[in-house]
Amino acid sequence: MSSDGFVTVKSKDLDSNMATNLLSGAKILLNCLVQEGVECMFGYPGGVTLPLYDALYEHQIRHVLVRHEQNAAFAAQGYARTTGKVGVCCATSGPGATNLVTGLVDAMMDSVPIVAITGQVSNKLMGSDAFQEADTFGITRSATKHNFLVKNVADLPQIIHEAFYIAASGRPGPVLVDITKDVFQAQAHYAPVTEIHLPGYRVFSEGHVGQIRRAAQMMWEAERPFVYAGGGIIAANAHDELRELVETLDAPTVCTLMGLGVLPYDHPRFISMPGMHGSYAANMGMTHTDLIIALGVRFDDRVTGRLNAFAPHAKVIHVDVDPAEIGKNRYADLPIVGNAKKVLPKLTAALKELKPEMEGRKAGARAEWRGQIQAWKEENPLVPVRSETEIKPQHLMAEIDRLSGGRAIIASDVGQHQMWSAQLIRYNEPRLWINSGGLGSMGFGLPAAIGCQFARPDKLVFAIVGDGGFQMSIPELATIANHALPIKIIVMNNGYLGMVRQWQELFYNNRLSQVELTSFPDPEKLAGAYGFKGSTVEDVKEMPRVLEEAVRASGPYLLNVKVSSFENVFPMVPAGGALNEMVLRPPQPVEV
Repeated sequence: MSSDGFVTVKSKDLDSNMATNLLSGAKILLNCLVQEGVECMFGYPGGVTLPLYDALYEHQIRHVLVRHEQNAAFAAQGYARTTGKVGVCCATSGPGATNLVTGLVDAMMDSVPIVAITGQVSNKLMGSDAFQEADTFGITRSATKHNFLVKNVADLPQIIHEAFYIAASGRPGPVLVDITKDVFQAQAHYAPVTEIHLPGYRVFSEGHVGQIRRAAQMMWEAERPFVYAGGGIIAANAHDELRELVETLDAPTVCTLMGLGVLPYDHPRFISMPGMHGSYAANMGMTHTDLIIALGVRFDDRVTGRLNAFAPHAKVIHVDVDPAEIGKNRYADLPIVGNAKKVLPKLTAALKELKPEMEGRKAGARAEWRGQIQAWKEENPLVPVRSETEIKPQHLMAEIDRLSGGRAIIASDVGQHQMWSAQLIRYNEPRLWINSGGLGSMGFGLPAAIGCQFARPDKLVFAIVGDGGFQMSIPELATIANHALPIKIIVMNNGYLGMVRQWQELFYNNRLSQVELTSFPDPEKLAGAYGFKGSTVEDVKEMPRVLEEAVRASGPYLLNVKVSSFENVFPMVPAGGALNEMVLRPPQPVEV
């Protein structure tokens, strides 16, 4: 973006006739989507979007019919997070639009770029409580990075391109465009937009040169530096730049739940995920560091634990593209506002420039610090629990890890299985680990996997779901079957809403209230009804073989894995606890 707010719109080859003829608003919209490089969108039609779907009938953009609008937003997220492109979803007015809201808030919390297109009743009916009318613009104001209401077809092209730019630039996020039916139907001459003007929208990308140099000095002066990297690194496609910085400084590094994969699992400086269910070494490192180098993170409560006890000895360098995040939860001693892709190479260059002069000053202390981190890793490693008589959830994750080899896409639902997937499955590349982090939306995993598989048909995709979240998105089995998507759906079935049950057990005197899932569909019959294979495994000796069979299947596969019912996720930082107050393992019974 130029200093005066002008942005050049990317150029695509368009049908010359469509660029000059009188077109409907619906066809103008599709032209704009093509110009933005959209190849696939997820949606569900309805009354006011009929003109759009009529225009889609013979259009080059692929439309995927989901079975619920919320899942269209989740699938668009899976697509966006797997590719780095803007995901697109579409819904009709009223309930169609309101069903998108959870997916929009989810994308907002996790900084995922999606554009949602919704239909609205005609201009003349707005405000009359017409059939399927809802104030989508008002409802989604706080659920999106920005939203638009289009009431004039002449405004449509400009707004669509603005929506895509806002969604993808700066800190990414969801943008909604609500379009009245008469705008879809109206005729107008279409000329491709080549430039948009957003004078009130500023993206800070370069970082302050002086602050970057001071940050490099602080890093060399620290005795116990600690890199804390998050989803902002993935959003900026800055994983290579992160790796070079980490290796230049030779500093221990943790990656948040949203940042897993930015350093390969086997990198010598990678520790694990920190926070509520982070490893002992990660949380002890956070507690005892004297300098946190925070890159593309937001110091959320699931990472920090009790905020006033978080990293009590540390100064903070905080790099983030969103100035609102700097100092929001933890004071930043040295803030740098900028895009990680551009800031990290400058930081690394400054580190290298200062290295001959400063590296030796604290070299002994830093070597001792790296040794201490390694000792913590060895003292309490994240090791899968196994049993000879039942399938432990951790054992299941270890087998999935074995088959994925750190290269498969894992789309997780929300709950205990999500935490075990984060702890025990390797992610050796960015954009392999897809989950609902900030909002924690149950039902996310299966539709997100659909978006991932459409985005990367060459990749093995696992949908790891619990028996609770899976039953929130069962209708999408039809979408999977219709397109023969070879997704491997692994249900970690413990018969409970596992994470809620864990909290009730540990903090509510084991008063298990409304958490038992007393019935589950027969997976062979359920999958068979949709025309693909399914099975159940409950024998620990058979589980690896059956899992391999599922992976080898040419199409989709639904595998119901009956795991032990009362296994809890550890380590665990109790709510309100400090990171160094983590519970490492289940309480041992006292012998009388």
